[in-house]
Amino acid sequence: MTKSRPEFIKHVSELIVDQSFSYPGDSETFGFGAAMGRKLGLKRIGINYEILRPGDRSSWPHAHSHDEEFIHILEGHPDMWIDGNIYPLNPGDCVGLPPGTGHAHTLINNSDKEVRAIVVGDVGHPEDKIFYPLHPKRNEDCKKEGFFWENHPEHQLGNHHGSSDKKN
Repeated sequence: MTKSRPEFIKHVSELIVDQSFSYPGDSETFGFGAAMGRKLGLKRIGINYEILRPGDRSSWPHAHSHDEEFIHILEGHPDMWIDGNIYPLNPGDCVGLPPGTGHAHTLINNSDKEVRAIVVGDVGHPEDKIFYPLHPKRNEDCKKEGFFWENHPEHQLGNHHGSSDKKN
């Protein structure tokens, strides 16, 4: 007799939601996947299974004051956008984004195949603030909502536009 699994043991296929998100006032959609940590009951760390279709990116370029992020590429060949520069990634590559550095980032799929990645980060750090170097309107919204990172470190941005080459 096989005992049924507890609710905190799942296969990733049981957790994936084929639904993206958009920022307020904008129609661009981003990658989709599974908020695995949350769905398995974790409270302090976010573990996400991210799927980027060709032309998708993970978010608008942004940086955190207190949250840290880790990205592990499982499949595909995305580009890592850091401060306006592109860094090609391969399966097995990892990216660590320590808190407070001010390095704005997003993962972009400029390839013709899906990208799959595990993204790990803090959940709801009470002091976390955020800024978006390419989206002043979003920064204004963040100010109004009390989570804009006012004194973020300044970085010279490279010349990449921060969007997928497939959508421009």
